[in-house]
Amino acid sequence: MRRQLPPLNAVRAFEAAARHQSFALAAEELSVTPAAISQQVRLLEARLDIALFQRLNNGLRLTEAGRAYLPALSAALDELARASARVQASGLRGTVTVSALGSFAVHWLAPRVAEFSALYPELDLYLHTDSRVIDFAREDVDLAIRYGDGHYDGLEVRLLMGEDVFPVCSPTLLNGPQRLESAADLRHFTLLHDRDAEPYQAWISWPAWFAREGISGVDTSRGPRFSSSGVLIAAAVAGQGVALGRSALVGHRLDSGQLVRPLPQLRRADWSYWLVAPPAHFERPKVRAFVDWLLQLGGQSRR
Repeated sequence: MRRQLPPLNAVRAFEAAARHQSFALAAEELSVTPAAISQQVRLLEARLDIALFQRLNNGLRLTEAGRAYLPALSAALDELARASARVQASGLRGTVTVSALGSFAVHWLAPRVAEFSALYPELDLYLHTDSRVIDFAREDVDLAIRYGDGHYDGLEVRLLMGEDVFPVCSPTLLNGPQRLESAADLRHFTLLHDRDAEPYQAWISWPAWFAREGISGVDTSRGPRFSSSGVLIAAAVAGQGVALGRSALVGHRLDSGQLVRPLPQLRRADWSYWLVAPPAHFERPKVRAFVDWLLQLGGQSRR
């Protein structure tokens, strides 16, 4: 039976744009330009002879047809990715050696490695934590996962995912006598600080956060400081105060209910998570399998 299918690139472009309600974010996920996403979506709309988006001055809105189409496409693409991984896994053996930042490894990657092992039972993953610039010529490392601006001289980089930053705290903290309903209410709570905030990562800095919100008269220097993101998160979970949480590091705590977002404000971090290696490493079948799996997870994290 001959299937009447739309172009796969057009389907992927629409599915990503529909999830994000944004051509720009879909372009970031698929590593193309917003113009390319727009062109592919229009191609799909022409093929189906129906509008899938309303183009508004302030963004996009799915039409009724687009809303009905999205869940089926997302499910189909997920199943296609799983089927491809199963076929690919049948011929892969060996060890993939990955270097990752400790905080990212503990809070984002480690909780997911069982899924990789289930997909690729003949592939072993060796994960070691390190923040150094890896010398791939001297060290037996297949791939590094780094947090930065994406500039790594002489190496190929691929975007894994960006990151949002927002206030988080234990739900027990909200049961006390003080209300936390606006940014100004934070003056009544202990602020938990990440030592790396100043001067390197201002987007996780409380002084910068209050300045951006236009709030003055708050002693933003008060509160304990932590040299480890993991300890900072543990303090927030324990109800010791309010922290600026990074989405990659607190996502599973939010899902489990150990942390909550008391306020809606968020900002995009200036840095992102990158897959970094010499170009030839990305051509290794075992590395390609791991990278494809990671990029699928990174896409899900952006949903």
